[in-house]
Amino acid sequence: MNRHVIFIQGGGGEEDYAADAKLVASLQNALGKTYVVRYPLLLDESSPDFGRRRQIANEFSLSKDDVIIVAHSLGASMLLKYLSEKKIKKKITGVFLISTPHWSGDEDWKAGLKLRDNFADKLPEDVPLFFYHCRDDDEVPFSHLTFYKRKIPWATFREISSGGHQLNNDLTLIATDIKSL
Repeated sequence: MNRHVIFIQGGGGEEDYAADAKLVASLQNALGKTYVVRYPLLLDESSPDFGRRRQIANEFSLSKDDVIIVAHSLGASMLLKYLSEKKIKKKITGVFLISTPHWSGDEDWKAGLKLRDNFADKLPEDVPLFFYHCRDDDEVPFSHLTFYKRKIPWATFREISSGGHQLNNDLTLIATDIKSL
């Protein structure tokens, strides 16, 4: 029986989708044939969260129980927001967040992206949560990982010395962690 993985892209356009397709290909290759990675195209909408929470909810509704979720960048932050604000009815095997930004500041455009102050208290407690961040990420500062370490000390954190925002398009480490569950 195949294990099911949903990959939530970073960014919001077709260009970002194409860039993250390399991550998805690497993940699928490293996981092998016993895993099926689903990679839906998520386009920006005019809502404050770019439509991500609704789109993620839709992906959950289409998934089976015991789903594994991998998300990158904006997709990772929106997945974290979704998991901390909605009651999840499906069983999640694990959540793997790559280059996750922490949105702060008073700019209007960030309002729909920001986590609530008590977000960590609302996350599903029985779901393994992994964070991955490269020290040389030039899009999301490494200090964002430090924020999540303080807020979610029970999660697993992987500090990666190099690989940039896209982890050199190599998700072997994430695949290894997924297989360990």
